[in-house]
Amino acid sequence: MIRFRTYFPGAITALSAAILLLAGCGDSTGLAKRYPVSGKVTYNGAPLAKGNINFIPTGTTESDRAATAPIEDGQYTLTTATENDGAFPGTYAVTITSTEVDLAEVKANMKGGSGRQDDVLRATRNAKSLIPTKYGLPDQSGLKAEVKSGSNRCDFELKD
Repeated sequence: MIRFRTYFPGAITALSAAILLLAGCGDSTGLAKRYPVSGKVTYNGAPLAKGNINFIPTGTTESDRAATAPIEDGQYTLTTATENDGAFPGTYAVTITSTEVDLAEVKANMKGGSGRQDDVLRATRNAKSLIPTKYGLPDQSGLKAEVKSGSNRCDFELKD
């Protein structure tokens, strides 16, 4: 019987180091590399105060995964799997929504610190859109983006 440790004392150390090095590459999601995507969204020339942006793959990306981000003071940074990890290279249809939800009824009916589900659903359904609703529909928004290897900046100017 050959004792591995006796004949190859440095092999175990080298193998352990190689495994640790490989484990440090990439991220824990197991997904292909994503690239940073950020930008600015304006509406009628002013930064969009709040909203959400979605990058929806058009079939020419490395994955069928969408990337999303909240918009705050006109700025966004996309997330696919982990916070601010960006998007896969490829082309995307882009949607942007911005709504104002009236939570008065929810707050009036709160019990124990939380609102009733029906009240929240009604308030969300009746939310007022702060931008034209066409921007929330991928086939009507007219917004497109291409993500390439490296850092990406995608700005969008929305108008009435």
